[in-house]
Amino acid sequence: MLSAIAAARRRDVIVMIVTGRILDDLRRAAGGLRFVDVVVAENGAVVHFPGTGHTTVLAPRIPQALLTRLEDLHVRFRAGECLVDADASSAHRILDLIRELELPIVLSFNRSRVMALAQGVSKATGLAAALNMLRASPRNTVAVGDAENDHEMLRFAEVGAAVAWGSRSLQAAADLVIAGHDAAAVGDFIRSVATSGRVPVPVRARRRLLIGHTEDGREFSLAVRGRNVLIIGETNSGKSWLAGLLCERLILHGYSLCVIDPEGDYRTLGAMPGVTVLGGEDPPPPPRALQHALRYPDRSVVLDLSSLTHDEKREYIGSVLPVLNVIRRRTGTPHRIVVDEGHYFLDDAVARGLLDLDFNGYTIVTYWPSRLSADLIAAAEVILVTRESDPTEIESLRTHCPACRHLSPSAWDILPHLRLDQAVALPVTDEAGHDLRTFIIGERLTPHVRHRQKYVDVPVSDSRAFVFGSGRSTVPARAHTLREFVALLDRLETTQGAGYLRRGDFSRWIGDVFGDHALARELAGYERRYAAQAYPDALRQIGDAIRVRYDLTGESDMDTIQAPGPGGA
Repeated sequence: MLSAIAAARRRDVIVMIVTGRILDDLRRAAGGLRFVDVVVAENGAVVHFPGTGHTTVLAPRIPQALLTRLEDLHVRFRAGECLVDADASSAHRILDLIRELELPIVLSFNRSRVMALAQGVSKATGLAAALNMLRASPRNTVAVGDAENDHEMLRFAEVGAAVAWGSRSLQAAADLVIAGHDAAAVGDFIRSVATSGRVPVPVRARRRLLIGHTEDGREFSLAVRGRNVLIIGETNSGKSWLAGLLCERLILHGYSLCVIDPEGDYRTLGAMPGVTVLGGEDPPPPPRALQHALRYPDRSVVLDLSSLTHDEKREYIGSVLPVLNVIRRRTGTPHRIVVDEGHYFLDDAVARGLLDLDFNGYTIVTYWPSRLSADLIAAAEVILVTRESDPTEIESLRTHCPACRHLSPSAWDILPHLRLDQAVALPVTDEAGHDLRTFIIGERLTPHVRHRQKYVDVPVSDSRAFVFGSGRSTVPARAHTLREFVALLDRLETTQGAGYLRRGDFSRWIGDVFGDHALARELAGYERRYAAQAYPDALRQIGDAIRVRYDLTGESDMDTIQAPGPGGA
């Protein structure tokens, strides 16, 4: 065991003893304690650093009145700074005294022993305090226990392991069980974890991310593991909303993220605890400054690259991803790297060595999966798809998803018809089972910020364009972008737009295609007013509302677009 601990520490793995024992008793039993980095003693009440000799007491000390009464009753016990340790057979007498003296003290059992200490103190609280002192993350922590007083500690750690020769109750609750008969098996386990450099994947997923509900009301959640996640969907289908939802859930679970945000869609994550937004109107941080921003494991960073040109974004992302890989290998954080618009920046990322796919923990968001390398798609262990109507992209998904080959071609027909609040998990994802699992995407805590200029000129597919003038005497004009739509709207006479206004076509298109429901509600108000009283300014106010919302005021350079004729969409 000692050789395994020494080997782990040589790899910069922090090793702690978390015990119910009194610190002086532990010193007598184990000799010098310098073979570990930290000792958490007295069931979480005392933190000791052997290297410096510094000791911190975290809990109230045991009242002298209790110690005096125990002596009066001839109860054999040992008293530490904050804990009384006695034989478990004395538990009823100790409890009677606690009730008699009205003390805020609880009992905790450890095999044949019972411990009395302040309420709310456990191995988990002591471990949390020690990790905080070291600025280390519980999400990088593996805990090993054998007895009843280890339950809270195993739940607190990212992975809790029980030994096969210990408490059966603890084994049932643990993430994994270490096979064997004695401490030598724990030593082998420590060596394997230290050598891999990664937290082991638990057999039973305990920490989950709720991201929605199935149509029948059942929760749909993903197990938190170091899995690569691919989120796919056409433009304005809700994929960035879904990615942002996953980010929120991870942050609330205590994970550290680095979100590479090319268009400024994730800025509102800055309202989440521990999140800093860098870039935007300012230049993005150089790698050294980014490393400084991520120096603590309870911090996340959003890199807003919206002010950069496309080539500048590509160059910056190409320089920062290798730095993040080095930071993660050395410190274990950030736990997840999120890259939006992956088709633009990761098309050759594997060949260029920008991604450390062995370490996993990437979330890639794209509307163009066919541009991603086959190696990157093959490395995805979770694939979530929002609405996708491009046959080429659907075929690309089918081709690069071996777990999907049993599905009939007709099974994929659902993708073009998904609502904005729906997504599908492909069978490559364990939680999807063996089918395309449709779910309703959950609500966000922070609003989704659409980078407005992005939606001005990014064209939608022909089938989702707004059609002006479909009568026999006219050639229909299609608006594929908001800029085209506003220009065509300007040429529309009120009489020509009557049908669109009465049917609510304008607000429906803005809501369904661009997902801008706030603007859609505003336009619907003008449409209803026109339907009620033939409001003559409805078209002008709809155009003005879109210009203001998407910074198009003063622009009217669409003379080359064909003017619409009468008719309906």
